[in-house]
Amino acid sequence: MKDSWESGDPYEYYMGRWSRLVAHLFIDWLSPSSGLNWLDIGCGSGALSEVIISNHKPAALTAIDQSKGFVNIAQKRLGSRAKCRVGNALSLPLEESSVNITVSGLVLNFIPEPEKALSEMRRVTNVGGMVAVYVWDYAGKMDFLRYFWDAAVELKPDALSLHESRRFQDSNAATLKRLFENAGLVDIETSSIEIATHFKDFDDYWKPFLGGQGPAPSFVMSLDEAKKNKLRKTLKARLPFGPDGAISMTARAIAAKGRIKLR
Repeated sequence: MKDSWESGDPYEYYMGRWSRLVAHLFIDWLSPSSGLNWLDIGCGSGALSEVIISNHKPAALTAIDQSKGFVNIAQKRLGSRAKCRVGNALSLPLEESSVNITVSGLVLNFIPEPEKALSEMRRVTNVGGMVAVYVWDYAGKMDFLRYFWDAAVELKPDALSLHESRRFQDSNAATLKRLFENAGLVDIETSSIEIATHFKDFDDYWKPFLGGQGPAPSFVMSLDEAKKNKLRKTLKARLPFGPDGAISMTARAIAAKGRIKLR
């Protein structure tokens, strides 16, 4: 089974709303100046780019994603404030040293050659410029996905290989630092970013898994109706509901940043 990453609207409901919260904290952590040239790799529906534009008035912003569907959604969302392009993180369609800051949100762990991707980010970023990324802490504090995959593995034991805490167990600060070092970046720093993931009721938790965008929703769409209903009932019995029927959990992202070495 392959992850599906094509449609922006279902992704917004599933993960985009949480990505947007992390994006604000991530950009604050970078403390960038205004008037810079930015590059957003794996822009998805444009959440991170929108925060950059709203908070830091870039001179220019290029947003790249391999999905034409996401690029179209991002361009519609960002309008003339950004140039959105279809492109591959392993071979960026930009000239050397053409941007001041290159960022990527919730993407690096899905790229088959992350060191090559970081080397490409370094190539297109000018001397003294910054490369920064963040990924979910799947093996640590990613509560709403952990509940989901634990129940999924009970339903179908072969789903263990899809469990994101197992599949992305290297999504941590130590691995990010090593990848940045191997890519030739300097002045490397890492940080943890935590947000509250609040669901107003069970449907608000469950329905995003029916959109087919991302690993967990792709798994749900592979199930027949009987197994899908069993998974739903198992989750409903286990989630930490509050007295008002709401569900409050925590999600953590791990961020890293480094600079292009002065010659």
